[in-house]
Amino acid sequence: MARFLIVEARFYDHLNDMLIDGARTALEAAGHEVEVLTVPGALEIPGAIALATESERYDGYVAIGVVIRGETYHFEIVAGESARGIMALTMDGVAIGNGILTVENEEQAIVRADRHHKDKGGEAAKAALALFALQQRFAA
Repeated sequence: MARFLIVEARFYDHLNDMLIDGARTALEAAGHEVEVLTVPGALEIPGAIALATESERYDGYVAIGVVIRGETYHFEIVAGESARGIMALTMDGVAIGNGILTVENEEQAIVRADRHHKDKGGEAAKAALALFALQQRFAA
């Protein structure tokens, strides 16, 4: 049994709840322990994961959040920089599944977040599980 940390940027409670449900379901179905940590926004997710890796308490991570396009350029910055930070950690060998939705509107987010539709939280957890399995394979 491994320990996974879901790091969520809680902004849209109902959407995050759906994403976390999908991620938790996938991780627990695989027989692993799950904890959830909440940070202020998507930009803080990579930093929180980086800090958590220093504790060596977790074997993998799932990033959860929702970024909906607004009227300003802020959407592109948040979406791009959070993904870049997660990718940098992944390239350093951290097992992370990216479940940060970047969508045009709430309707798109609902379809992607719902475990019974696109289940992007579950898919992110499965990506983290796959990277964790690769870590185990190459460590042997």
